[in-house]
Amino acid sequence: MSTSYILLSVVIILLLVFLYISWMFVSNEIDKKKEKGPRRDFLYSVSYALGAVGIGSVVWPLIDQMNPDASVKALSTTEVDISNIEPGKSLTVLWRGKPVFIRRRTPEEILAAKNTKLSDLKDPQDDSDRVKKPEWLVMLGVCTHLGCVPLGDKGDYDGWFCPCHGSHYDTSGRIRKGPAPTNMPIPKYEFVDNNTIKIG
Repeated sequence: MSTSYILLSVVIILLLVFLYISWMFVSNEIDKKKEKGPRRDFLYSVSYALGAVGIGSVVWPLIDQMNPDASVKALSTTEVDISNIEPGKSLTVLWRGKPVFIRRRTPEEILAAKNTKLSDLKDPQDDSDRVKKPEWLVMLGVCTHLGCVPLGDKGDYDGWFCPCHGSHYDTSGRIRKGPAPTNMPIPKYEFVDNNTIKIG
């Protein structure tokens, strides 16, 4: 927290103490005179309003300093140039400490993913629900069993194979065989343009 916030907080606290003492003094004087009416109500209202403003002025900087700074926000997204990825090839990038697989699928891979029956899948999910453009598959490269990193272009379904415990994923990253319970997750991403993907 900066010095200016600390000084501002001290000044506001002193102001609140002064207002409270003043309010107590005025309240006692009014009670002594047994004077009731609009003046007393007005003093109460002003005291409450100033107290609320003072408390808000002290609390807001404390809450605001809990927000992430610009460097943390910058790490939450990653932009990736995909212009050099050939069909049938993959690129692995790191995002939030985890690998992300970006694969430019061939027409054959797209067709194989689309033609898979949902009844054959352990975690049924249509290929169109996993991609924004059929040619591009973007997913977290983490096996959903125990978190190992699967190997690409491996396994019984020409997708990914986890060497730790033998899970097989297809060309859409869906679990087909092995102990993994679910498909490899799809992160939040968007196409900035035809050559750039923004993850996060």
